[in-house]
Amino acid sequence: MENTTSTLTASKTIERDPIKTVILASMIGTAIEFFDFYAYGTAAATYFPKVFFPEVTPTIAMILSLLTFGVAFVARPLGSLIFGHFGDKLGRKRSLVVSLLLMGVSTVLIGVLPGYAALGMGSIVLLCLCRFIQGIGLGGEWSGAVLVATENAPKNKRALFGAFPELGAPIGFFLCNGLYYILESSFTPAQMASFGWRIPFLASAVLVVVGLWVRRRMQETPLFRMAQQNEKTTKAPLVEVFRKSWRQVLQGTLTMAVSYTFFFLLSTWSLSYATTALGFSNKEWLLLLMGSIIIFGGMILYSSIMADKYGRRKVLMTGTGLIVLFALIFPFFLNGQHNVAGSLFFLLAGFLAMGVVYGPVAALLPELFPTSTRYSGAGIAYNASAIIGAAFAPTLASWLVGQWGIHAVGFYLAIMAVVSFIALATTKETKEMDYTK
Repeated sequence: MENTTSTLTASKTIERDPIKTVILASMIGTAIEFFDFYAYGTAAATYFPKVFFPEVTPTIAMILSLLTFGVAFVARPLGSLIFGHFGDKLGRKRSLVVSLLLMGVSTVLIGVLPGYAALGMGSIVLLCLCRFIQGIGLGGEWSGAVLVATENAPKNKRALFGAFPELGAPIGFFLCNGLYYILESSFTPAQMASFGWRIPFLASAVLVVVGLWVRRRMQETPLFRMAQQNEKTTKAPLVEVFRKSWRQVLQGTLTMAVSYTFFFLLSTWSLSYATTALGFSNKEWLLLLMGSIIIFGGMILYSSIMADKYGRRKVLMTGTGLIVLFALIFPFFLNGQHNVAGSLFFLLAGFLAMGVVYGPVAALLPELFPTSTRYSGAGIAYNASAIIGAAFAPTLASWLVGQWGIHAVGFYLAIMAVVSFIALATTKETKEMDYTK
């Protein structure tokens, strides 16, 4: 098997970007992606029910608000088809710049939308439209960012390099929740409902400008340039993916699905549940989330290093097994009024297991596909898993609690983990695959 590093070195025309540029270019986009999603998820769980759905009961308003959260997930596969096509045909860099711009503009527009009191149903339509456009941009972001990292990586460190964009998740989470914590400490509830919730959406413009500056300075990835020089790019990457790699798309989708379900139960759903059923204030729960997210970031790095050492499947199957165990246990802890100890167990143990499964997938999903269709294949699998795993996870969890209690949420998470475990069991180990092909 030909070593990636030696292959790249042998060609004088192929050069890597400096590692700092690779880290920033891959990490900044996913940090913005998750900053935007946390901003929307927090607003949807706390402020949007009153801003956009004031004429229905609080329970229905919450469900409708969380349904708008799922709109972007429905749009993401469309974004992965569009950006995957151009990313595999024209290059990773161009697609990443455009996806980041589309994502950033739609997020800022959400921050200036009038509420139901001003436009009635029109405000809800505009909210869903902005969310849909945001989803299209997000659909091209993750796979492109991961390829910037892994296609610049030495063969024995692909999982570690893949951890760079994955770390954007806890960074974006920490920045967004930290901003909400400061805002809720500075403004009254009425001021937050009036204008305070808009500030995180507008503030994301700063991150977008930084991200665009970094990405415009980077080169195309070495492996894509090699494919261009050797005329190994394809004119119809989507056709090739579904014709030759449909099995890998399905395996990647089901493998990733539990990560999405778990993450949005830990973040978006837990915030709404803790502030309505457990007696926590928004600020208290956000502070607990911010502390827990440090565990998440650390486990992303550790599990990625382990995946380079022992293989992707072993680490991911271990993490998925931990999620099954956690799902059956956490309902016994997440109960009572203001139960800090039980809540800390839910968040700390949950984010620890989440980090184990979230880190190595950045290596596994791209490795399932050849260079000519890697952007499309990884993007489709990742974003299809968003629909299955996360689009309606907060809404479904809220409904399950209302119908059968919190143990039903645990069974829901356990079922998703078992599905992902089976998908991993049918997937070949990719650690030693030749990434240059």
